[in-house]
Amino acid sequence: MRLRCAIFDFDGTLFDSMYIWDDVGETYLRALGREPKPSLREALKPMSLAQAARYLQREYALSLSVEEILAGINQTVERFYAQEVQPKPGVEAFLRRLRETGIAMCVATATDRPMIRAALRRCGLERYFDAIFTCGELGHGKDEPIIFRAAMDYFAASRASAVVLEDALHAAQTAKADGFAVAAVYDGSEKRQEALRALADCYIPDYEHTEDFWEFALAE
Repeated sequence: MRLRCAIFDFDGTLFDSMYIWDDVGETYLRALGREPKPSLREALKPMSLAQAARYLQREYALSLSVEEILAGINQTVERFYAQEVQPKPGVEAFLRRLRETGIAMCVATATDRPMIRAALRRCGLERYFDAIFTCGELGHGKDEPIIFRAAMDYFAASRASAVVLEDALHAAQTAKADGFAVAAVYDGSEKRQEALRALADCYIPDYEHTEDFWEFALAE
């Protein structure tokens, strides 16, 4: 076996959490007693949180400052990670087998560390991960390979002994272009499944069907 470490994305890969980002604007507005327009989700999709806060302030005539709106959105998301989000079915058994096989694990995510730790701890999965790397702390998004390199270096691994598990095509493309092996994980939020599957070294349709991954992982 050549694999030394597995670098996991969190949202959509380990946990079924992508929908909170799709719904967060609507959830926040309803908490304020405002009914969101049907077009809100699509309008917010390409925006950063700061851009989304300014948009909500303008379009819904909110008397709150942008900073207050951002704080409210963050509270909505934090509550979700602390109290609601769940791992994908079969995740723990998969992580256990990785650990038993001697493959170390970490999380590499765009979501803030406290939210990730809260969700992992509540669901009893924190013990499987040796480290958490976040785009915010590193100052680079997944349009750059910095986060994957940081994880690899933490384990004193190489690209040949690491695998990146991702559900999003853009992040998988970044890792692959930098020389990492990629295990694609299906999530309904990624509509470009054919492209993702074609790019990846192996494909995980769900954690009850990981044969393709283990064939790849255990190869010499």
